Amino acid sequence: MAYAIVDTCKEKMDKAVEWLQSELNTVRTGMANAKMLDKVTVNYYGSPTPLNQIAGISVQEGRTLVIKPYDPSSLKEIEKACNQADLGIAPNNDGSVIRMTVPQLTGETRKEMTKKVSKLAEEAKVQIRNIRRDANTVVKKDETVDEDTQKDMQNEIQKITDKYTKKIDEMADAKSAEVLKV
Repeated sequence: MAYAIVDTCKEKMDKAVEWLQSELNTVRTGMANAKMLDKVTVNYYGSPTPLNQIAGISVQEGRTLVIKPYDPSSLKEIEKACNQADLGIAPNNDGSVIRMTVPQLTGETRKEMTKKVSKLAEEAKVQIRNIRRDANTVVKKDETVDEDTQKDMQNEIQKITDKYTKKIDEMADAKSAEVLKV
């Protein structure tokens, strides 16, 4: 039981870090990245479908995303979904593919993007702290474990929390550096 709580805690913290990574992938850096479109869903024959499942996404010349639908009849719906996704990039439909040119970031936009990165990192840290709190609560309520073991488990949970918090900081710093790189 004692180790199960710690293992569950690790699994939940891993999910929080995965969530942060997926969110950081959507932050614009001035360079085209197919992962920027991961959150775009298209109304494909009446059901919301992730864009990457109905179209091939590639990067051309470092700054242009090219979306080539597998089904040419879905081109209008893909264009509509890209407009609604509020990416800050206007899609250009040429009849067979959609091109999205990522604009160069201004100094002000770069600062805003670093603030967004910091906000996302803080949200992930809050998730980590909530997981720690919940795990510690379970440890305290477990009457089958003696006090010394409870203290050891709480210390272990704190070590894990510190490790994941540091990992989140490193991810945020790396993404901020990528955004600020001209």
